[in-house]
Amino acid sequence: MKALITGASSGIGLDMARYLATKKYELILVARDREKLESIQEALPTKVTIIVADLSNEQKVKELYILTKKENIDILINNAGFGVFGNFTDTDLQEEVDMINTNIKALHILTKSFLKDMEKKDSGYILNVASSAAFQPGPLMSTYYATKSYVYQLSEALWYEEKKKKKNVHISVLCPGPVNTNFNKRAGVKFSVKPLKSTYVAKYAIDQMFKKKMLIIPGFKMKCAKFFGRFVSDKFLLRCAYRIQKKKAR
Repeated sequence: MKALITGASSGIGLDMARYLATKKYELILVARDREKLESIQEALPTKVTIIVADLSNEQKVKELYILTKKENIDILINNAGFGVFGNFTDTDLQEEVDMINTNIKALHILTKSFLKDMEKKDSGYILNVASSAAFQPGPLMSTYYATKSYVYQLSEALWYEEKKKKKNVHISVLCPGPVNTNFNKRAGVKFSVKPLKSTYVAKYAIDQMFKKKMLIIPGFKMKCAKFFGRFVSDKFLLRCAYRIQKKKAR
């Protein structure tokens, strides 16, 4: 059995790799940092292939698929992604474009490409990593929230398509709240609430994926937030989101 994980050099992606290694999965790990990937390759107790790639580059994403399409991938985990904090008119345009390319375009290309292959052999799992940010607009991180909403909506739609096709291919989308990873450092923020441990989120997500869950939300607080969010107005959610984001400012 073989799994491909993007964004695998740290955080949730790395902890997913560690957990799947305990289940004897062969791993293909993708990230931009060769040194970190090589260190992980040496440390994990399973066969690990590393691929250094910047997934904000569309051509590199397509090359990644070409390089791995014959590997008979059983699990695809689209984990690569990052956030940008600030007022929309203040944030750097190129950084946001890179974020859109990584969070949306790369995930879309890899999901579509590997899903076709999995349909042909009638087996496989795809786990797309979104965020609780997917459930509402997010002032001060507007583009990031929008990218995760895309991942969430796309994944649920694909789950239903596979169900109607009666295919043995399972799509899951992970929507965690704050997690203790390098995300906040990359986005230039600090969490306003206590984050979950990355190891817990990774194990919970993989276990739920194998149970063929469509929507995966770790933690009781985030489950409650998702449930009660449907009973309040969009303007109220916007005010709450703004206040939460404002507290993140370093």
